[in-house]
Amino acid sequence: MSATVEFFWDPASPYTYLAATQIEALAARHGARVQWKPFLIGKAFEATGNKMPATVPAKAQYMFKDLQLWSRHYQVPFRFPKQFPINGITAMRMACALPEAAVGAFALAVMRAYWAEGADITQNEVLQALAGGLGHDGPALLARTQEPEVKERLKTNTEEAIRRGAFGAPSLFVGERLFWGNDRLGLLEEVLAGRL
Repeated sequence: MSATVEFFWDPASPYTYLAATQIEALAARHGARVQWKPFLIGKAFEATGNKMPATVPAKAQYMFKDLQLWSRHYQVPFRFPKQFPINGITAMRMACALPEAAVGAFALAVMRAYWAEGADITQNEVLQALAGGLGHDGPALLARTQEPEVKERLKTNTEEAIRRGAFGAPSLFVGERLFWGNDRLGLLEEVLAGRL
C-alpha cells in the first residue's frame, strides 16, 4: 500500500509555496500520493503561541534572503508580494469546495499567483480566473465558499492539524509523523524511501 503525504497548506506562507512546488514530484519518486489540506495558519499560531517569522525583526531579515536562496535552489520563480500578510480564507474555502483530486493544482496555482506573480489573491476576480484557468466554473466555486459544509471542512482541517501537532505551515504528515517546513522535505523523503 502506498504512503500518503498529508500536506496542510495556507497560501499566506512563503515556505508553503516553495514546498508545494516540490511535493508532488518528491512523493511520486516513492510511489506516494499527496493529500492537499487547506488550513488556517493563523489559528495554528494562536493555538500554539507561535508567531509569524516576519514579525520578529531578526527572523524577517534572515527569511527574505533565505527565501531567495530556496527559490534559486528549486529553480522556481519567487518575489515578495506587495500585500503581506494576506488572508487566504476565500482561496482555501474554494479549495475545500473542489473534488480532492483537483485541490493540489488549484493550491499551487493560487500560491504561484501570489508568490511568483504578485497577484492579489484576496480579490474574488483573481481567484475566479485562477479556477477558470484550471477548467473550473470560477463564479460557482466562489459561491460555494459560503456553504456551511465548505466552511466546516476548512475549520475541521484546521482543528485536525492543531490536534496532531501542527504549529505553522507547511505541515506535512506521513502517518502521525509531522514534518514542519520546506526545509524538512529531505527528511520526509528519507522516511518515504525507508532509510529513516
